[in-house]
Order: sequence, then C-alpha cells, then structure tokens
Amino acid sequence: MALSFSSAANAATAPANLGTTESYSVLGGSTVTNTGTTTLSGNLGVSPGTAVTGFPPGIVGGTTNAGNAEALQAQSDLVIAYNDVASRAPTQSVAGDLGGLTLVDGVYNSTGPLDLTGTLTLDGQGDPDSVFMFQVGSTLITSPNSTVNLINGADACNVYWQVGSSATLDTGTTFVGSILALTSITANTFATVQGRALARNGAVTLDSNVFTDASCAPTPTETPTETPTETPTETPTETPTETPTETPTETPTETPTETESPTATATSAELRGGSGSPEDSDSPDGSDSPTGSDVTDDDSTESSAPSDSSSEESQTAADESDLATTGLGTMTSLLIGLSALMVLGGVALLIVRHQRSHAND
Repeated sequence: MALSFSSAANAATAPANLGTTESYSVLGGSTVTNTGTTTLSGNLGVSPGTAVTGFPPGIVGGTTNAGNAEALQAQSDLVIAYNDVASRAPTQSVAGDLGGLTLVDGVYNSTGPLDLTGTLTLDGQGDPDSVFMFQVGSTLITSPNSTVNLINGADACNVYWQVGSSATLDTGTTFVGSILALTSITANTFATVQGRALARNGAVTLDSNVFTDASCAPTPTETPTETPTETPTETPTETPTETPTETPTETPTETPTETESPTATATSAELRGGSGSPEDSDSPDGSDSPTGSDVTDDDSTESSAPSDSSSEESQTAADESDLATTGLGTMTSLLIGLSALMVLGGVALLIVRHQRSHAND
C-alpha cells in the first residue's frame, strides 16, 4: 500500500480540550454492547440512546450514565472536541498504511481511509507535552496484533484520532489515544486501548477488551520554597550596673563635757578649828592650859603648818588653773584632779595627827 506524506513541522501542537468526556472510557451515540469480560477504568455512557448491554459481565471502573444529563453533556463536549481536532491546520499529509512509520509532534491529515498494519511509532523527542493529531477522512482500520508504540516521553493523553466515519480495532490490537468517531467504533476480541472510544452518532461494540486511563498527569506547579529571612537576634548590650560607692558616715567624736570637780581647799581657819577642838575637850578646866612657852611653841608650829598647807594649796590651784587653761577635758584631767585631792587629803591628815601629837605632849 502506497504511503505519501510531507515533512513534519517543528512547532509544538496544542492539545484538544475533551471537557467532561475526559472521564469516559467508552461513550456511544445509540447503544453500547459488550461481550465477555471487558474492563473499563473510567466512565461508561450513551446518549441520545439509552441502551447499555453486557455490563456485567463487563466491569465499569467509573460511573455508568445511560441517556441522562451527564451523558448528554459528555456528547456535547465530544462534538466540540471533534470539531477542534478536525479544524487544525495539518503539518503533514498521510495516506494508506501507517505501519512502519515514526512520527513526531504534529497534525497528520488523510483525505481518505487510514490503515495500521504492524507498528506505528510516536516519538515525543523528550517532550512529555508533545501532541499527535490524526485527521482521517473516512475509516480507520487496524490489522490483527497491530501496535501504536510511544517513545521518548510521548504520552497517550496527547494522541487524538478524528475519524470521519467508523473505526475498527481488530483482534489483539494494542492501540493508543482517544478515538473521536463520527459514526461507530468496534473493538474486536482482546484489543486493548490506552485511551478512549467515543462515538458521536452510532454504537460502540466491545468484546473482552481492556481500556486503561489515558488522562494526562497534572503538571505539578513548583511552589518556590520561600527561604526564611533570618532575623538577626539582637544581642542586648549589657549595661554595667553602677555599684554605688559607699560614703562612710562620719561618726562625730563626742567630746566629753569637762565637768569641773570642786576642789575642797581647807582654809587656815578650818584647819585651826579642827585642831583646837580636841584640845578643848582634853582640858577639863583652865588649870590644864598650856604655859606661855608652850603656846608660843604651838603657835610657831601651827604657823609653820598652815604655811606649808598654803603653799600646797597655791600649787594645786596653779595646776588646776593650768589644766583649765589648756582645756583638757579628758580623763587625764580627772586623774590629775583626783590625785590633787588625795594629796590635799593626805596633807590635811598629817597636820591633824601632828597637832594631836603636840596636844598629847
């Protein structure tokens, strides 16, 4: 079978928006019929028809919507997606059999039918967002055990087959992508699809098939890790605590008040009076009075005794005057005063004894 094509463009192709049909593995227009243990990873729906048969034994991984509002919405979204892919500007023309080709990101247009015998390789060239669109003018038919192979990051979620009439996947075919057929889709025994079978107007017929999810994994939005700004911890400046200098309290020195101790100074009259009293008491009468010579002797003795006493008294007075003049109010002054009293007392005692001694003689 002849195959004609032009060179592929290098510009990236935008993916189609499937709307709510993205959650479906199978969506029919009139009916959905299954034979055997078909497994669907997503939803199952039909609209405007309502007939769904063969489930079970078929298994639906999602929700079954037959003739309800959800199925109607899915069909509406399918029409939009179909028209979107059909309207894309082709980047390369293809015809006949796609087997043995290796294609890169682009929109591939065929004005007539397309076949697949053997292996079709879709090369993502390291770009997981690479998109592959096929615009088929009439039918799409695969031979038994044919394969669509993805390499270098190509993703099944970005492969679209817009078919102008009906699509048939023969026994054991390994197919990739979403089939958007205007009329009907048939998957023969053991054909597997990593993608979707979406028919606008006709039926979808299944036989022991496996449909796996072909939804694109969301591209994680890298949230920049905010580097916390380290706020420097201010080290407090230690203010030295001023230790107050203790000013010593001046304790006033108590100057003792000088107490003037009276000095008992015996006068000549008191000394004489004191010495005469014993003589008077010793003489019972006038006959015992001393003779004139005795009196003379006594007078001379007495006159000499008071003279000594007067001299000592004068000296003591001078000493006391000197002490008063110097202003001594200390213990020394007191001691000197007491010493002077003791001396005077001793002198007075000697005089008295001396007088008594003469009187006895």
